[in-house]
Amino acid sequence: MNIAKIMVPKALTVCMNATDSVRQGTEIMRRHGYTAIPVLDSEGRFLGCVNDRDFLRFIVTEENYSPERQEQVTVGQIMRRDFCPPVPITASSGELIDAVLQQNFVPIVDDRGCLCGIVTRRLVIAELAGRDLPAGGEFLE
Repeated sequence: MNIAKIMVPKALTVCMNATDSVRQGTEIMRRHGYTAIPVLDSEGRFLGCVNDRDFLRFIVTEENYSPERQEQVTVGQIMRRDFCPPVPITASSGELIDAVLQQNFVPIVDDRGCLCGIVTRRLVIAELAGRDLPAGGEFLE
């Protein structure tokens, strides 16, 4: 399976910066409707993913939760770096399939650790079933 052929490229992937505030992060998640989003550093390196539970944990555990506090705390401070681990773009089909069995989408990184894009379960299943997909991963009708 050619990962580069089936992945949604970084340019079409919603990402957050580790320096985005919690308020900015919640707005991005609300606007796009995703429950998990890759987080990058200023060089485009993949740091991990933030999900809705990370934001909820912040709200519940923060003693001084306020709009001002949402601006002070960054996405990089609340995300779990071990959530949704990436696979290299050179990974085998078996490695990719193992990863999508564990998580809804898999971040794909190059040898520098920079995000190349993501592969979703839907894309892997479509590839295995021989279905054609256009760029961005939507099924052709």
